[in-house]
Amino acid sequence: MKAVSDSDQLATDVAWDLEPLLGETGSVDSLLAEAAEEAEKFSEKYRGRIAYLSASDLAKAMHALAQISDGVGRVGSYVGLKFSVDTTNPEFGAQMANADEKSTEISNTLLFVELEWAAADDAHVEEVLTQPELDFCRHHLSAARRYRPHLLSEPEEKILADKAVTGSSAWGRLFSELTSTIEVDISGETISLEEGLSRLQSPERSVRKEAALAVTCALEPGLRTRAFIFNTLLADKGSDDRLRHFDNWLASRNLDNEASDESVAALVEAVVSRYDIPQRWYTLKAKLLGLDRISDYDRMALVSDTEETFSWSAAREIVSDAYKSFSPELSDVVERFFNEKWIDAPQRPGKRSGAFCAYTVPDHHPYLLLNWTGRRRDVLTLAHELGHGLHAYLAREQGVFHQNTPLTLAETASVFGETVTFGRLLSETTEPNQRLALLAESLEGQIATVFRQVAMNQFEDSAHTWRREQGEVSVEQFGDLWVSSQSDMLGDSVELTEGYRSWWSYIPHFIGTPGYVYAYAYGQLLALSVYRLYEERGTSFVDSYLELLRQGGSKSPQELGRIVGVDLSDPTFWDGGLSIIEEQLNAAEQAALTAQRITLP
Repeated sequence: MKAVSDSDQLATDVAWDLEPLLGETGSVDSLLAEAAEEAEKFSEKYRGRIAYLSASDLAKAMHALAQISDGVGRVGSYVGLKFSVDTTNPEFGAQMANADEKSTEISNTLLFVELEWAAADDAHVEEVLTQPELDFCRHHLSAARRYRPHLLSEPEEKILADKAVTGSSAWGRLFSELTSTIEVDISGETISLEEGLSRLQSPERSVRKEAALAVTCALEPGLRTRAFIFNTLLADKGSDDRLRHFDNWLASRNLDNEASDESVAALVEAVVSRYDIPQRWYTLKAKLLGLDRISDYDRMALVSDTEETFSWSAAREIVSDAYKSFSPELSDVVERFFNEKWIDAPQRPGKRSGAFCAYTVPDHHPYLLLNWTGRRRDVLTLAHELGHGLHAYLAREQGVFHQNTPLTLAETASVFGETVTFGRLLSETTEPNQRLALLAESLEGQIATVFRQVAMNQFEDSAHTWRREQGEVSVEQFGDLWVSSQSDMLGDSVELTEGYRSWWSYIPHFIGTPGYVYAYAYGQLLALSVYRLYEERGTSFVDSYLELLRQGGSKSPQELGRIVGVDLSDPTFWDGGLSIIEEQLNAAEQAALTAQRITLP
């Protein structure tokens, strides 16, 4: 067997090159100055005219806005990505703050566009949007009008935008800096929070228990500060929602996602009604681990006695081959991510935890951030984030107004790619215990993405509701709300320890993107249904799937779903996805019997 170097095992040399983002100017300041100048010219030319422009003149205006957005977007991506790999660097933090402030000034200069367009006469809007000149921004312009009841006057909107720089944005940055520097001490070894959490996958219960205790201890020193940040942002959102006349805390997120409050409530209700699935799995897992009942720190435990690890090069080969088995076109793009420094993979002190894909701007390319530990979960995470990257890359042709999809569709390509890669791994695994381990890991991913995210949605719901109805939420109350939402999902199948009460406090979505988490469940169930269609149709499905990705956000979610034969308006849609997860649970139970890890009662 070929020896694996430390750098390959840890992906030490896999770092992205951000400098091309700045283009020929090579300067953040010059890009911002040019964008500010163009914004002023735009304002002078179009202020007071947006609601009355002909289709051809509106197209010219929108192309000009796209050009300004490109410059601002390049800067935002550049400074944000630099900061994400070293949140402790004061130079990077200052650069990002400066860019945020100047970008807000530019945004305020152009704020009149949104307000004037929202105020345009319905008949005029209907007429101009039928013209082909506006193909590149039609859905964006049409969808923007849904905000009409929630927009304020221009001076008020500017005040809110300015205050956000030193308000919600600043608090979010502080939270990111605080969590990125959390250090976990385990048996005299100091590791990152990310690494501490990854040790919960250990097959040895003593290691898992020690890691959980160490993580709880690491979260304790800044717990009240993070609770204060969360409280502040809960109150801030409450104020914004009141000013904008949103009926509930989630309504603005649903509007952004082009999803009705009723459809989201139906999703949550459908998932909560099937909490028996995670409870059934964790009951089985207790048997696999030889326990009467598992504790919270056992949920991520591997069910095999050994933990398989992968070098970076091995993971690259697996994922590339998986995408190639589906589509050579996608495989070619995947190779560009690896060859052209579009990925930053290794763990580093001060690096943001987790993984993400940054779309950047349509005229550039996306970037991936990982925190590579070499575990099998990391291989699937790589496949997942590459799915996001492929979606972003293929949708570039839609331009700045249509490249991005609503959050509810944002996970489609990532989950699909992860599922294809999982299928590749499973097809090559014949040893019964290893096959069980793979099935268990995939099932736990489904549970984490669907059921845990909805449970976190319920925690958010209770936190926002408490803050609005009863005032500031104490650390103890946060713990109560967290445990209550988790207990609803887990039932009697998992024992929640006292230390677990504080584990809400490192999750960034609650801080930076309130209401985001249900979109994971939405996207997962949608992607599972799409993958089922692929299984049924085979290669004939590939073209329609690639067309879905290329369309980006140029159509409504319902229209995009129809491209691949999915009806998102069908009230039974969610039940179909949940049934697929249950089928995987059935397969895991059968695999456990085959591996002689459990016996029939």
